[in-house]
Amino acid sequence: MDDYLKLARRTDQSVQDSEPGMLHHTFDKDPEDPQAFVWSEVYANDDAFAAHVSNPPVQDYLQKHAETGDGFSIEVYGTVGDDCRELMTSFGLPLKIFESKLGYSRV
Repeated sequence: MDDYLKLARRTDQSVQDSEPGMLHHTFDKDPEDPQAFVWSEVYANDDAFAAHVSNPPVQDYLQKHAETGDGFSIEVYGTVGDDCRELMTSFGLPLKIFESKLGYSRV
């Protein structure tokens, strides 16, 4: 667990340093499972998401997660463009998109 948390911390810092389009990036612990976590992320736009998934530290994190973690899925809250949706689908991971129908964000 310590090694995994170090990996997450390094990844978080790298994202903060290299991705101006990442508006919110947290690593949140599941209140019911002390070994389960979720990344909560808010992007400026679809291009910022594409930059994130191609960022070398993020790619390194995903590779190491595949070696040491179990389970990985993507939940998206908000509307995404067709190209971004296609990119998300290309990962082959479980994907669920909750498209916004109303509301606002001040993030």
